[in-house]
Amino acid sequence: MLRVAAVIPCRYGSTRFPGKPLAELAGMPLMWHVHQQCLKARQVAEAVVATDDERIADACVRLGIPHRMTGEHATGTDRVAECAEHLDADVIVNVQGDEPFIVPAAIDAVVSVLLGPEAPPHGGANGYAEIINPAAVIDHNVVKVVLRADGTALAFSRHPIPYPKGLQPTYLRQLGLYAFTPEALRTATRLPPGPAEKSEGIEMLRFLEHSLPVTMVRVQHEGIAIDTPEDLQRAQSRLRG
Repeated sequence: MLRVAAVIPCRYGSTRFPGKPLAELAGMPLMWHVHQQCLKARQVAEAVVATDDERIADACVRLGIPHRMTGEHATGTDRVAECAEHLDADVIVNVQGDEPFIVPAAIDAVVSVLLGPEAPPHGGANGYAEIINPAAVIDHNVVKVVLRADGTALAFSRHPIPYPKGLQPTYLRQLGLYAFTPEALRTATRLPPGPAEKSEGIEMLRFLEHSLPVTMVRVQHEGIAIDTPEDLQRAQSRLRG
């Protein structure tokens, strides 16, 4: 059987929310909640936090979360790639450290694309879900995706895409849930970021800008991604409710 490892990239210096991985939700750090959800996924054999910050590493030790120190990286995917070089895994799933409500079945669904006999040769898959809240469509923290007819990604943007000139589209949210083969990760880290990635700050645009297809997988998404302190307050209210 192929072995799957979940890697949770965590950095302390978020511009919108410094110290975010250690921010507490229901008395525990956000990264702890993400780690717990990863362990509930049936396909995942191990889950590791990847960080370059001693404060996050110390918290991992205190909480019993496996972790690996990395160098400084511009993106979470680059950090995951360094960590993956030290893991015995056939598939690496990148689960963002600000998704405390990520559904374990969603992790399994994205991973499964790379486990079957029809696995795409490029070795990359990304979860997505329909956007229900109209406010999220115009929220630049929410990355939107447009699909090709074959189910691969056509475009990612923080802007509402596609533009509703001819008809009212169904807007889709790209989730911070990516699965790769180790080879695909190594390929991505060797490629330079293109102008779209630099402008939008969306890591998966590197694949599209270098003509590497990304298979999109529709999954259940019930959570709140924690991008700002206000998002954390919303998450606290959700748990209390």
